[in-house]
Amino acid sequence: MAFHLYNGYGTRKRDYYPGGGHVVDYREILRRHSLGDSIRAIALGVNSSRDTVSATLRAASAAGVEWPLDDDVSNGDIQDILFPGKYAYASPYTVPDFAKIHEALAKKGVTLTLLHTEYSAVVLASGGIPYQYTQFCEKYRRWARVTKATMRITHKPGDAMQVDWAGDPLYITDSVTGEQWPAYIFVAVLPCSWYTYAEACGDMKQENWLLCHVHAYEYFGGATRLLIPDNCKTATTENNKYEVVLNRSYNELAEHYGTAIVPARVRKPDDKAAVEGTVRHVSTWITAALRDRKFFSLEEARRAVIEKLEELNSRPFQKKPGNRVTAYEEEEKAWMIPLPTVPFEPSTWSHPKVSTDYLISDGKNKYSVPYDLIGEHVDVRLTRNLVEVFFQGTRVALHVRLVAAQREPVVKPEHMPEAHRRFLSYNEHDFTEWAASVGPNTLKIVRYFMQKGRAVEQGFKPCASLQKYAKQYGNERLEDACARALELSVQPSLRSISAFCTTPPPKKDGDDSDAKAKVTSHGITRGASYFSKGGKRK
Repeated sequence: MAFHLYNGYGTRKRDYYPGGGHVVDYREILRRHSLGDSIRAIALGVNSSRDTVSATLRAASAAGVEWPLDDDVSNGDIQDILFPGKYAYASPYTVPDFAKIHEALAKKGVTLTLLHTEYSAVVLASGGIPYQYTQFCEKYRRWARVTKATMRITHKPGDAMQVDWAGDPLYITDSVTGEQWPAYIFVAVLPCSWYTYAEACGDMKQENWLLCHVHAYEYFGGATRLLIPDNCKTATTENNKYEVVLNRSYNELAEHYGTAIVPARVRKPDDKAAVEGTVRHVSTWITAALRDRKFFSLEEARRAVIEKLEELNSRPFQKKPGNRVTAYEEEEKAWMIPLPTVPFEPSTWSHPKVSTDYLISDGKNKYSVPYDLIGEHVDVRLTRNLVEVFFQGTRVALHVRLVAAQREPVVKPEHMPEAHRRFLSYNEHDFTEWAASVGPNTLKIVRYFMQKGRAVEQGFKPCASLQKYAKQYGNERLEDACARALELSVQPSLRSISAFCTTPPPKKDGDDSDAKAKVTSHGITRGASYFSKGGKRK
């Protein structure tokens, strides 16, 4: 095992091995050479002789090794490729001849498993130590990447479906204004038979992305073990050297069809070479073939794409007999995963914060959630027919999704606070019945409030306020306040009724109960006669 030291450029300065040996800094030599540095300057920079630098560059040119290189390619790996077997102290294992292995893989029926078995037998017979199968395959793949060799991968039937968007769109023309807008082409291909599916879409958003997969599986009549997309946002939310985070809706689709999503590496189109090549065929035999046709609807463009797709799949192969259809029927169809009995319903997810009106939106309409989630973030799953709301993994709301936009939100009573539920239960009959139980003046006021507006519902709020006054001051005080308000004006207001409730009613004539109550109980009160001249004592 090598121990790595890094220089200021982030590349490995030297790879030191136990026992004091070291590997020349091949990475830095190749990097500086790509910048145009002279052999003398490179030799001084990497602390090696000019002969070593020259030999490295000659070997790299012969092997097809060029800068830049992947970060996980060490100087030891480069040394094994440029000078195989020259530095035996670097590893106790016998390095395979990867060039011969690569050439042998081009032959029919030859696999890495067979070549590893043959390699192990030869090495053991000579007294050496062979690499285990996993290391053997990994080193071959790394050699292929470093030398820019094309990896010959034998695609198994029914094993994978590769998907992508074609680069060139079709265009839809408005029959009235003449304005044009693009129709994007979704492409799916089975690498074993090259059987292809293509569909025109109005956009490349999540819903169309998922529906196109559903239609592709239906067209093929089955699903595959693997699904290989690009790193678009509709497929992955993150793809780095540590982990791959799949789009939640896309992962649901994979689970429904029993397939596994393996996105291509970032900026590595060779990971899905089949669909990259098919995209070129689609651009030629579908998009370019339809270049002179005018489409006045998306449905018209879709029908034209399907017609050209059938022609593409029926075109004979150039280097072998048959076509995509016959190859699929004979080699791959039997190996496809059967489709589920229920087709997948595409969904989209969002993570909004619940506003003070305890409503969430699907873009057209608003739907209620429990009011105690105000200020919390929830997960919203939208399908064509349903709106589901989840909080911490538990579904807290379910609504039937509306097709057309409407002004009023969809609100369930159980999602509302108690006061809001009471407001929804208000009706003319209940208010009238309650007012009659309080008194005739209260009944007159209630009827006035409900009749003065254009709609009865406009009087519900002041009537509800009257009920609050009755609870606070009592029915008798409210009835008296309503009577006083009616005496004051033929158009009584809620404000005047509130004022009358807070002040006691006026005294009635002949009522001297208050004067009698004021008789003092202490001392002798002198009358007015005491202060007159005649009444004064001498």
